[in-house]
Amino acid sequence: MAKLRWGIKTVPQHTTYDALLKVWRDADRTQAFEHAWLFDHFAPIQGGLDGPCFEGWTLLAALAAQTSRLRLGLMVAGNTYRHPAVHTHMAATVDVIANGRLDFGIGAGWNEYEHQSMGIPLYTPGERIRRLGEACEIAQRLFTQQLTDFEGRYYQLTQARCEPKPIQKPYPPFVIGGGGEQLTLRVVARYADVWNSMPTDVEEFRHKVRVLHEHCAAVAAIRSKSSCRCRRGSTMTTYRRRSRRSSRSSRPVRHTSS
Repeated sequence: MAKLRWGIKTVPQHTTYDALLKVWRDADRTQAFEHAWLFDHFAPIQGGLDGPCFEGWTLLAALAAQTSRLRLGLMVAGNTYRHPAVHTHMAATVDVIANGRLDFGIGAGWNEYEHQSMGIPLYTPGERIRRLGEACEIAQRLFTQQLTDFEGRYYQLTQARCEPKPIQKPYPPFVIGGGGEQLTLRVVARYADVWNSMPTDVEEFRHKVRVLHEHCAAVAAIRSKSSCRCRRGSTMTTYRRRSRRSSRSSRPVRHTSS
């Protein structure tokens, strides 16, 4: 049976930086906790909109500099909030600050108020997920290539750079959030090291795991789906162990995910 691993998730809303820092430092000193997470929102999502809400990546960078052991990340960053090339640079920088402890969390984005209030387009669900797939492809290329050209349906790059590269090779583990069976789990199968699933009942969760395994088999038969573990908290996360080298070599070069 896979080992149950414990972590923390602190929602950076209606609080102070000093309070968050104390929790993260305490967790970093407590061997029982192996990972720590923030969310990625620009206004509180519980308890009213008028309180403070820290931006996720800048706060994560600060906490990475103040800890030394915990793996860390955003569960999960909204792809729609940042251009994928900019997002990749941010992730690489945090992995350097953290000395190789970043888990790169990303999802399609969903919060209507945040998009409307800041004038950020909130595309249809299908388009958001297709954009997520392109963003993952862009990130993996920028993490590993000196120069990246990309001609996608939604994003284009010409001789793009990402330096310095992340400490982790070939790149930090990808944590992809979402549970849509036709599109999202296909992106998870193709790009994720970690699937961040939403809370659900046991039978629905088992069903989605079966669907995910089917997508994994369709993407590459050599991917292992025999070792899974869950993180429990405000969300449930299923890990799929795989060989980075074999999965990358088996993955098609195409940028589309659907």
